[in-house]
Formats: sequence, C-alpha cells, structure tokens
Amino acid sequence: MKREVRVRFAPSPTGPLHIGGVRTALYNYLFARRHGGKMILRIEDTDSQRFVPGAEEYIIESLKWCGIEIDEGVGVGGPHEPYRQSERREIYLKYAKQLVEAGWAYYAFDTPEELDTLRKEAEEAGKTFAYNYEVRHKLPTSLSLTAEEVEARIARGDQWVVRFKMPENEGVKMDDLIRGHVEVNTSTLDDKVLYKSADALPTYHLANIVDDHLMEVSHVIRGEEWLPSLPLHYLLYRAFGWTDTQPEFAHLPLLLKPTGSGKLSKRDGDKMGFPVFPLFWTSPTGETARGYREDGYLPEAFINMLSLLGWNPGNDEEIFSMQELIDLFSLDRVSKSGARFQPDKAKWFNAQYMHKLSDEELAPIAQPIYKAHGVATTDELAGKAAGIMKERMTLTTDIWELTSFFFVAPTEYEEKLTKKQWKGDNPAMLAKLRGLLEGIDDFSKENTEAVVRAWIEAEGYALGQVMNTLRLALVGAGKGPGMFDVTEFIGKDECLKRIDNLIANVTPAE
Repeated sequence: MKREVRVRFAPSPTGPLHIGGVRTALYNYLFARRHGGKMILRIEDTDSQRFVPGAEEYIIESLKWCGIEIDEGVGVGGPHEPYRQSERREIYLKYAKQLVEAGWAYYAFDTPEELDTLRKEAEEAGKTFAYNYEVRHKLPTSLSLTAEEVEARIARGDQWVVRFKMPENEGVKMDDLIRGHVEVNTSTLDDKVLYKSADALPTYHLANIVDDHLMEVSHVIRGEEWLPSLPLHYLLYRAFGWTDTQPEFAHLPLLLKPTGSGKLSKRDGDKMGFPVFPLFWTSPTGETARGYREDGYLPEAFINMLSLLGWNPGNDEEIFSMQELIDLFSLDRVSKSGARFQPDKAKWFNAQYMHKLSDEELAPIAQPIYKAHGVATTDELAGKAAGIMKERMTLTTDIWELTSFFFVAPTEYEEKLTKKQWKGDNPAMLAKLRGLLEGIDDFSKENTEAVVRAWIEAEGYALGQVMNTLRLALVGAGKGPGMFDVTEFIGKDECLKRIDNLIANVTPAE
C-alpha cells in the first residue's frame, strides 16, 4: 500500500521568518501538492528562552501572503492536535523514559562546574571535549549511579537531563533524497540532550522525531543545517522501533549572500538595501525589519523568484505560476550547493508580474496607495491609472510616483522643463491650445489627438513644442504617458484648469 505524502513545516517562533524558511515551506508545499498530499504547520516552541511574542502570528500571516496553504496544523486544526509543541509537553516525557528503559538513553545529573572540569582536562591533554562514551561514566549519570541513587536524586528535586546513549564505533548508513547515500561513524558524535527537567520540555531532537512519527509525516524536507543531526535522528527511529514508518529525508541547500560566500542574513539586506523577510516586522522591543510585501513586491513574483533559488525546472523558462511550479516540482532537481541570492533579479521578477496585471487586478493594489495619499477614486479609475503606467513599474511602491498626476494637479513645475518650455511663443501657443480644447465635445483620447494634431499642422507648430508645453501644464514634469492618455483620464475641465494654473502662476523665462 502506497503511503500518503505528509510533510510538515515546523518553524520556531523566535523572530521574523527568514526567506530561507519561506523557501523551505514552499518546497514542502510544492512537494505535497505535486503528490496529492498534506501540508502540516507545526510550531516548535520548546525553547522558551528564545520565544518572541508575535512571531507565531507573523509566520502564519507570511505563509498566507505567499499563497502557501496549510491543510493541518496551528490555526487550522486536524486529527493530531495540538500542533504547538509547548502544548504537547506531557507526551515527550513518556518517550524519553521509554528510551532510558530500553537502554538507548540515560539520566545525567552533572553540573556546569563538573563539565567545566572535564573540558579543561581535555584541553590540557590537547583534545576537544565531547560528551560521549569516554566521559558518560565519569559523571553522575544513571550509567554510573545505582538505581536507588538515581531515584533519590530525582525525588529530592535535583535537576537532570535525559541524554541519548550514542553507540560506540558503529557506522550509521543514511539516505538523503538530495544528497544521496551518507555514512557516519558514531564515535564522532556526542550524547545529545533529549529532555530537560528544568523546564519539563524536550529538545528539538526528541520532539521532532516523536511528533513526526505521531503525525505520520512521510517526508522531512528541511534546511541543510540539520544534516549533522541526521545520524542521531536515524538512531532515534531505530531506538523507538519505528524504522518501518521512518520518513524520507531531504536537506535543502543554503541561501547565500549576493557575494556568494556565507549564509544570507539580515545584515546583508541592511547593508545592500533589500529585505530578507517576507513581511515588515516590529519586535517587542521596537526594532524593525523590512519586508517584501511592504517594499512593493507581489506575492506571486516573490514565490516565483524564491522557487528558483536552489531548484531548476529543467528548461530555460523563469516565469511560473504556483500551479505550474506544483506540476514541475521534484526533489531530484534541487541543488546540493548553495543558491546565491540576487536582489536585482528579485526586482526583475516583480517587474515581469507587474507588467502582466490587468487594470482589474491592479485596482485593489493601487487603491490603498491612493487612499494613503488622500485620493478617493473608483476602482475603475485606480486600475486604469496604474494600468497606463504599469510598463514602467518595478514595484507596487512605484504606483504613486508614476501616477499621482492623474489625480493631483501640479503645484510645482520641474525646473529644467520649465526653463526649456515656458518661454518665447509657447505661453501664447498654450493659450490658443486651451481655446481649442475647450471647444472639443468628444474628449476621448482618439478624437482629441486627431483634432490637436490637425491644429498643430495647420498652425505650423512643432509637435514636440506643443506636447512638451502641454505636459508641463498637465503633469508638471517631463514624465508620464502619451499626453492624450492624460487628457482623456483627467477630462476637459481639469485640463483647462491646469493650463490656467500654469499661465496664471508661472512667469515665462526670458
């Protein structure tokens, strides 16, 4: 019987979600949808010291903005509730004790001072200290104490941890869906802590294995920083007797700095002027970080860009909808090596998506921007204004700068254009043009252009002379679309008003 594909995205709420984490969520989602499976969101909040208020909500909102749908988990529910590890704490102690009873783990009561002593001894001997088979019997553990002593220590409230008892000199054979076959000798590994009595919580190693098993996860797709933990996780599945249902593993490559060396960080973004988080973030202490949404990126463009950082579709195409990504995605096309982030390429992707939007699609994007600038307009006009200028847009934040003149008459005039155009015969020519425009009944783009061009030819004016002077009056700067797009949009009365304002308020250059 074929196993149902069930993947999980399991972030820790320790701050804003890095775009590397978003990519991990995306690849899990694409894999699940490609195979008709389920996407689970689990919040791994067992590290109470690093918990940041608001981070969980930020994670959920980020995934929604990106279009990554959750089938089961925090905020959705499901058959394996609860999906926050802090709410599952009673579960983990049972499994930690099960490992101790089976001889795969042990209680350790050592203090930081005792560990420091052993660490110094190792340094003096020219060795690197490791908590492993060489030291576990030298410390107060259930391997060196009697059962009665262990029970007495626990009963009187001594703090303890459960550590995994790493086998000595054994080869662990592992398979990774991206990196292939890997073998590691257990003598190079230490005895990791699985559970801590101090806060009655498990560490990541125990919690994620137990939860993945109980939630019937079929594939663990996560960042390569967890690759060193894979031998321990393989051994934990063996220790629990769960090898038959053990998930398949895939470790994704790092997202690298634009320079190509080292992991992409917030510091790189701050230095080079780009975000490394999907949404704007404000920490409980007031620190802020930029987000792709607020910087003017469309979620579809952001996801398209992110999908190609570490995965290739097998062809030269670059623009893909979410459904196309789902249809094409496979782990065998994920790279083993890190993917270099390119800020300019991110902008290029967004520009491609901006240019494809219809007026109807642009309207809900543009309306909040216009409202923020005190402009109340219809959806139809908001979409039309943005649509006229969309080919010049890279980010949604370009909308106001490129289209404000459609709604707000100029009160200042670009100095260079004014000196060039507002002199000589041009003021008189503009006054004549005003009279012509006032007499036009059909103010459509096509009709106005035909009438004005015929007039220009009859009067013997140069086309550029007329159009650039009219642009000064209507736009106030040497930017914008064709002038007849502007005249049609703002209408006759507004055209006449703007021409009158220039004539009345700006003295022609000598």
